[in-house]
Amino acid sequence: MSTRQPSGPGAALLRALRRPAEPTVRPEHCALCGAGLSGVHRHLADTAERSLACACTPCALLFQRPGAAGGRYRPVPNRLLYDPEGAPGPDAWARLRIPVSTAFLLHNADRAQPVLCYPSPAGATESELSPATYDAVFGANRLAAALEPDVEALLLRRSKGGSGPERIQCFLVPVDLCYELVGRMRRTWQGFDGGAEAHAELDAFFAAVDERARPLNEELSP
Repeated sequence: MSTRQPSGPGAALLRALRRPAEPTVRPEHCALCGAGLSGVHRHLADTAERSLACACTPCALLFQRPGAAGGRYRPVPNRLLYDPEGAPGPDAWARLRIPVSTAFLLHNADRAQPVLCYPSPAGATESELSPATYDAVFGANRLAAALEPDVEALLLRRSKGGSGPERIQCFLVPVDLCYELVGRMRRTWQGFDGGAEAHAELDAFFAAVDERARPLNEELSP
């Protein structure tokens, strides 16, 4: 595996994930109409700029229709899914060669191969993922097959249950959750392995994801 600075079609997204956190909290506004926004609001994926835009509910609803605005803006869905019938096997981490316990898989519609990223003190680090590795780890993964490019991601976490076997959690999540995760790690990371505060933040984040996630079979049911 090699890590590198972001380039190519997904570079803007990765640059956004690496930007320093804002030193002060500023009021948020809809990127389309300028209306003030509450703390919880919708996001649109700007497929031209490879970035996220905050949106009020009326503006977000305008882009629910396929092809609206030529497909440039796509609303980020709010579904969180897990597959009770299968997750990546224990050898997946060795194949992916990720140096930390958490990673996420992004897929841009105009990019042939998905990109694997993981949080770091500097933001999101991109890891090269060969087609052979992707097929070996995700080729039969039903969540990977259900993922919507540009607006969703696969979120992965490796955990060791004491003396028990290694376990890999895998969730299909809205892409804005990856922004949130990277921001949390960037704010709390200390030392080489992140430190106690970052680990506690990571545990809390995944506990919330696990609580919200629904089984994939419910999504596939007619």
